[in-house]
Amino acid sequence: MEDSKIIELYQNRDENAIRETDCKYGAYSRSISYNIIDSHEDAEECVNDSYLSVWNTIPPEKPNSLKAYLGRIVRNVSLSRFRKNHARKRDRGADVLFSELKDCIPAENDVEKALDRIMLGELISNWLDTETEENRCLFVRRYWYGEPYAELNNTFHISEKLLMNRLYQMRIRLKKYLEGKGVSV
Repeated sequence: MEDSKIIELYQNRDENAIRETDCKYGAYSRSISYNIIDSHEDAEECVNDSYLSVWNTIPPEKPNSLKAYLGRIVRNVSLSRFRKNHARKRDRGADVLFSELKDCIPAENDVEKALDRIMLGELISNWLDTETEENRCLFVRRYWYGEPYAELNNTFHISEKLLMNRLYQMRIRLKKYLEGKGVSV
């Protein structure tokens, strides 16, 4: 079913909207969530919570892309669950992603003082526009969707060591870009 038809089901408060969303984007949603929280049970709960959130926000929202809208919600719900589950302990999963970006992205409390999140997101998007299409895809798939190096290796046919090096070089360029825009890292 096309996204516009699924969105129309949400607009009409038809419960089939959730079923159709899961049929079309269930695997996609679970993959995003699992990459962040590294637990199939928690990922399933996060996806279900995300469907409820989509149900509660459409209407009044009418997203242009249901996939992107759902992906953002799944990511945010999963990150919240990750933080809740790991508030007092260190673990793999999203912690690895955050640790890779810590040297080029300001700490959360610094961002709130110096720059709101929207502006930082816009700056990162502008920086991504300066990168090659492959680098943009690689960066987004690693740091937005949380894909592990093994999956990126299979997709991009680049060795893990080369992937790690390329992402490291990109983080250095991002840090320089943000510092040049007045963001203290």
